[in-house]
Amino acid sequence: MSPRRTGVRTLDNRDLEAVDDLLAQDPISNVFVAARVHAYGLDSWRLGSPIFGFFRAGELTALCHQGANLVPVNADSEAINGFVRALTGVRRCSSIVGPADQALELWDRLSDHWGRSWANIRELRASQPMLALSGPPVVEPHPLLQRIGPEHGDAYFDAAVKMYTEEVGVSPFIGGDPGPYRAYVDQVIAKGRAFGILREGRVIYKSDIGSAAQGVGQVQGVWLDPDFRGRGLAVPAMAGVVELAREQFPTVSLYVNSFNEPARATYRRVGFVEVGEFATILY
Repeated sequence: MSPRRTGVRTLDNRDLEAVDDLLAQDPISNVFVAARVHAYGLDSWRLGSPIFGFFRAGELTALCHQGANLVPVNADSEAINGFVRALTGVRRCSSIVGPADQALELWDRLSDHWGRSWANIRELRASQPMLALSGPPVVEPHPLLQRIGPEHGDAYFDAAVKMYTEEVGVSPFIGGDPGPYRAYVDQVIAKGRAFGILREGRVIYKSDIGSAAQGVGQVQGVWLDPDFRGRGLAVPAMAGVVELAREQFPTVSLYVNSFNEPARATYRRVGFVEVGEFATILY
């Protein structure tokens, strides 16, 4: 691409400095893409999927991560139009996720331009408040909340499967094979990013840091066993997650469905504040 050209191209490791600068503009919203880039770089063969960059007059101004999650970064309407043309009518992702204005416009443009492969969705979560906490929790952590080690891997995996199925509405097993999801859960545990409360060998509460970069750890997979709901466990358990996570990441973030008022109330009580809004389109 000419130094002054405006348009889209696939990025590679020669673009790392410009990409890091762009991602650093909003480390909370961009933590997923930043974590991927910091772990694998920008070469598609290592990353497992391409990241497109939109250049305006030769300057990188927006990104689009094309993997299982399609994620726009800092994309205005001109950049989104460019990404739509680059993505083609063959949909490879299982979701579009990102800042609500960008994710929803990207889905709308893809649907208009390419038709049913992008338009037909399983679920739309149009408003997901992004929350963050950059200090200690404002309530006492649960005394039994702990970092999960490999010795509790089976119990944590069982809880993770239940969480995923309840939250997403489908099994996490690709083609019925639990292997890839088990490998992912084991990796989270090995990194010290899995947290839970154990009761008689069962994990009755779980959550983990799914993405981390630039001092931000993003919590995902929050689940409380139905048998223990309504007993006042959720708030101190999440406070414990924040306390342990902040040993590695100064800022803890997450996003939550706007309609899930019990969860939103829990996070408010822990000390989280709203810093943005996400949207997720599920296929």
